[in-house]
Amino acid sequence: MKKTLILLILCLMAITTGCAQQPSKTSDPGVIINGIRWATRNVATPGTFADKPEDAGMFYQWNRKKAWNATDSIVVGWDTSMPEGDEWEKDNDPSPKGWRIPTMEEFASLCDEDKVNIEWTTQNSVKGMKFTDKANGNSIFLPAAIHRYPYDGQIPDVGTGGFYWSSTINEEYTTLAYHLFFMRGEINSGYTSATDGGTFICGFSLRCVAE
Repeated sequence: MKKTLILLILCLMAITTGCAQQPSKTSDPGVIINGIRWATRNVATPGTFADKPEDAGMFYQWNRKKAWNATDSIVVGWDTSMPEGDEWEKDNDPSPKGWRIPTMEEFASLCDEDKVNIEWTTQNSVKGMKFTDKANGNSIFLPAAIHRYPYDGQIPDVGTGGFYWSSTINEEYTTLAYHLFFMRGEINSGYTSATDGGTFICGFSLRCVAE
C-alpha cells in the first residue's frame, strides 16, 4: 500500500511538472536565437499569448495597452490620436509576465543573416517569416498578419507581410518608432528590415523577448 502511494505521488508530480513546462495563455518557454530568448507566439490580449505560433494575436498602437483584433477589415472606435512618450512605458506594456517588447537592437540581432537563417515560408497554411539560429537550430515563426492603417484602422491584404513593434523611438522623427518589417518577394522569397520607422498610430503585432 505504501509503495503504491509513493508511485502515485511520483506520477502526479511528473504530470504536474510536465504541465508546468507546456505553453499556456500566460507562459511560453521561448527559444534562444543569436543569444536572445524570443517567445514562440505573438501577444494576444494584454498579458496573454496567442494559442499557436501561426496565430496573428492582436494589434497594438505604440505605447498603448489596448488590443485591436487582427481579423476584421474595419474596426469601430479606432484611436487616431498620437500616443505620447519617448519610450514604451512599463505600465503600457501588454507583454505577459516575464516578457517585454524588444528593442531595435534585438530585432537587428534576429535579422543578422550571418547567424540567423531567414526564410519566407508557409506554416500550417499561414504565410510568414521563419528565423532559425544557424548554431543551435532554434527557430521562431512570425505570421504575416500585416497591420492596421494609422488613420482609419483598416487592414490591407493579410499574408503579404508582417509588422512588429520595437520599444525604440526614432529620435530624428519623434512620431515614429522602429519596427521589424518583412514582405513577400515576387518569387516566393522575403526580405527583412529592423530599421524602418512606423507612425505610432499604426496597429502592429507584438513578439516578446524575455526580461
